[in-house]
Amino acid sequence: MREMNKKISLLEASIVLLLVVMGISLCVIGLKLSPNIAILVAITFVILYVLVRRLPLELVNQGIEKGLLPGLIPIFIFLLVGALISVWIQAGIIPTLMVYGFKLISVKWFVPSVFIVCAVIGSAIGSAFTVMSTIGIAFFGIGTTLGLNPALVVGAIVSGSVFGDKMSPLSESTNLASAIVGADLFKHIKNMMWSTIPAFVVSLVAFAVLGFNTSQADLKEIRVVTQVLEHHFSISVWSLFPILFMLLCAWKKIPAVITILLNVLLGMVMILFQNGWSILPKLAQVVETGFISETGNEQIDTLLSRGGITSMLPTVLLIILTLSLGGMLMEIGLVSTVIESVAKHLSSEKQLIIVTLFSSIGVNLFIGEQFLSVILPGNAFKDVYKKMNLEPVVLSRTLEDGGTVVNYLIPWGIAGSFVANTFGVPTLVYLPFALFSILSPVFSIVSAVTGIGVSKIKSQPEF
Repeated sequence: MREMNKKISLLEASIVLLLVVMGISLCVIGLKLSPNIAILVAITFVILYVLVRRLPLELVNQGIEKGLLPGLIPIFIFLLVGALISVWIQAGIIPTLMVYGFKLISVKWFVPSVFIVCAVIGSAIGSAFTVMSTIGIAFFGIGTTLGLNPALVVGAIVSGSVFGDKMSPLSESTNLASAIVGADLFKHIKNMMWSTIPAFVVSLVAFAVLGFNTSQADLKEIRVVTQVLEHHFSISVWSLFPILFMLLCAWKKIPAVITILLNVLLGMVMILFQNGWSILPKLAQVVETGFISETGNEQIDTLLSRGGITSMLPTVLLIILTLSLGGMLMEIGLVSTVIESVAKHLSSEKQLIIVTLFSSIGVNLFIGEQFLSVILPGNAFKDVYKKMNLEPVVLSRTLEDGGTVVNYLIPWGIAGSFVANTFGVPTLVYLPFALFSILSPVFSIVSAVTGIGVSKIKSQPEF
């Protein structure tokens, strides 16, 4: 592997990676092709590069295998989330959240309220995907009923969920970033506030302005939707118990796979209790293919006919293709060649932080996996930060600002494709409103330029 990396120059690796990104962008943005086709085109290009370059052909298979390994758990989680969505709708959990939301949340300040609530619950649960696929769907339904721009509502849901995921000590991505660089978890979270709090405040103000709704015409429609939901679903305070149970699982630090599976089973028990054992065959179909709403109200039926394991298969397919491409780029040595070569030529703290930030963003573009956007630059730049006497939390914060949050802006990224599939709003459509994910890297650059939040390692006193 080392010999092969020496043969690939920085210029060559940069050109190949640039062509990959340009090809994907042209297919998705220019030709309006699906991300699946775009990634297949990129994979074909990389294989042709391997052939022309006369590199060992086994690198292709090896790269695919290594690339897919980090995605196995997320893939399984996505399948469970599909089941969770359909079960929570049929059990009346999501409809109950919608009805209570109509009664509690101000119509005028709906969008900023969504942002704040998702941020708070995300901080408690530590999983943006879970927040978006549960209360996020309820909020999306309310926003749609209010006549708000669906992309704006999704942007607020994503922004709040990502903030909560980023700042929660229960979050896998937050724990990963601190562990990669050897930083204390809570020191890492504290240091992230230098970029995260400004991004949160600016996002909140922007959502308040963009989402301000003075229309009263929606109130009648809200009453109609509420009546339909109350007539066709089991609306009860007991339907909120699974939310509390999920919070308990998060507090006990139960892994995401087990937490979601337990909540699916709990929802199924509620459905059986409501309808009896005769519904079991239909319930099994709902888990597999999704819930079909038949209220007679077109708006509600369109919104609540979703979920099921099979609904997540398009996302799973994109994840498999994206991770396969990323694994090939890593195994060939293109990504590591660029990152390691750049790391050797950094002379200032400002340069180092900004390059780290864009390296994480670049990994998101090339590979589409948020964990790898933290792991690869983290390992590459860790020693450079030590040489410049910078605290590990400076690196871990930069990795989260450019890695964790940006994946939600990439159409072929795992997070971006998950959001698009969950809400039915394409990534490039909600992207301008995913303000927190956009602003976090901006304030990370501000921190680098001003030196605010860039802490040095304190020298030990000599005795």
